[in-house]
Amino acid sequence: MTIEEFKKRLKKNKLTLKKFSELTNVKYNTCVRWGKNNRPVSDWVESWLDLYERNKTLEESKENDCEEYKALAKALQDVINKEK
Repeated sequence: MTIEEFKKRLKKNKLTLKKFSELTNVKYNTCVRWGKNNRPVSDWVESWLDLYERNKTLEESKENDCEEYKALAKALQDVINKEK
């Protein structure tokens, strides 16, 4: 992964370099040095970002499913209350 790709992925995921370093427990200065003096981004970063994105998608999906369930439960409760 190039430094440009890394920066794009951070932006896409609304992560700052500082937040990324905190989440991954990598020293901030280490992250800053990636891309300088031909220092590559660490090999594990791309797969970490892949997993982060998948997890984020699953969490959003869970939240949507939960909201749909709540709406369905409320509609069902409304029908039950009308029948009383």
